[in-house]
Amino acid sequence: MNLKSRLAVMNFFEFAVWGAYLTCMSNYLGSAGLGDMIPWFYAIQGIVSIFMPTIMGIIADKYVQPQRLLGISHLLAGAAMLFCWWMGVEAGIGNELPNKSLFVAMYTVSVAFFMPTIALSNTVAFSALKKNGFDTVKDFPPIRVLGTVGFIATMWFVNCAVWQDGSFFFTLQENSYKFQYTYMQFFVSGVLSILLCAYCFTLPECRLEEKREVSLLESLGLSAFKLFKTKKMALFFIFSALLGMCLQVTNGYAGPFITSFKGSADAAVATSFAANNATLLTSISQVSEALCILMIPFFLKRFGIKTVMLMSMFAWVFRFGFFGIGSPTMPGVLMFILSCIVYGVAFDFFNVSGGIFVDQECEPSIKASAQGLFMMMTNGLGATIGTLAAGEIVNSYCSWQNVMINGQSQSFLVGDWQTCWFIFAGFALVVGVSFALLFNPGKK
Repeated sequence: MNLKSRLAVMNFFEFAVWGAYLTCMSNYLGSAGLGDMIPWFYAIQGIVSIFMPTIMGIIADKYVQPQRLLGISHLLAGAAMLFCWWMGVEAGIGNELPNKSLFVAMYTVSVAFFMPTIALSNTVAFSALKKNGFDTVKDFPPIRVLGTVGFIATMWFVNCAVWQDGSFFFTLQENSYKFQYTYMQFFVSGVLSILLCAYCFTLPECRLEEKREVSLLESLGLSAFKLFKTKKMALFFIFSALLGMCLQVTNGYAGPFITSFKGSADAAVATSFAANNATLLTSISQVSEALCILMIPFFLKRFGIKTVMLMSMFAWVFRFGFFGIGSPTMPGVLMFILSCIVYGVAFDFFNVSGGIFVDQECEPSIKASAQGLFMMMTNGLGATIGTLAAGEIVNSYCSWQNVMINGQSQSFLVGDWQTCWFIFAGFALVVGVSFALLFNPGKK
């Protein structure tokens, strides 16, 4: 297997680990008695993203080769995730976890070691490609796209896979033993993480290089905060945090929202394809994401960076709004599909073009720190605040209720979902309009 294929396999498994549970764990958390904690499960990812990637980056720069640290991190993350799975097994399907605090703690450990691996996998790929004379700008994107494919693959797997009474099979029909509703999604993630750990130790060596001594401020990426002295950059980072508040909302609540229709008194709604295959349906979002990455160069060249960012902001309005007016049966299900399609624009057009803007505006000595600050404001600070705020809104309008289906009690998050989605859409609209009025990057 050639180098690019080996790196593509690494990326496939890197994001397959995440895709196994990210968009569907809320369904399990509700039945496990942790429904009120859903926003915290997603906020934890943002909190650890503020400091763990920096710490692991320093270790990879100075003490442990990146490909080995990537493997060790996945070993620890996978072991903690398998512990979560075992706690679910002990409790049983449909039962509350007896020790919720321990479950949250082990999930936190897993996420704390997984989140830095996203940056570490990029470091390994770039190092190997450069060492072997490849053009990273040309050769890395096709490798990275395999990561999105891996994410989609495990979403489809947990959507259809069933382990029931000692038998394993796949189905698109209603079945409460599907992995997307049970602790088995954590088993899939944990096993893939352990396999990737072993694979990482077969990857090309990334030798540690002697680097100049830098201050603690520089090593932690804090030197980039001086960019706030410039009005343009201060506004950009503030709006990055505001838009970041939208990032994890649908990851946390799209699944429970669509699945809640299974508890409907209308048989056509309860047995609809969408209501019983929420993870498969929302995977359209990731397909759109992969395709939209390829569209960014064209849109940037034709419309400029501010317009592209505005497209992202207003795409979030449609992302939430389409959920608010949709339903799992025709023609309402088309609104769900449109919501998933615009997600690619909403997510990619700001994250990728925002990174390009930061690279253009910053002096070479702080480019890396500035990118870290951008990620911290969006995926760290913004996503954490946004997820917790969204949780308060959803918990105000919706609640977990048990419904008997085929003689078995199942938990669904039901209530006034439409108001929730319209509140989220209104917030995104205010952010977009404010950005259009206040932010002026100038021509470059």
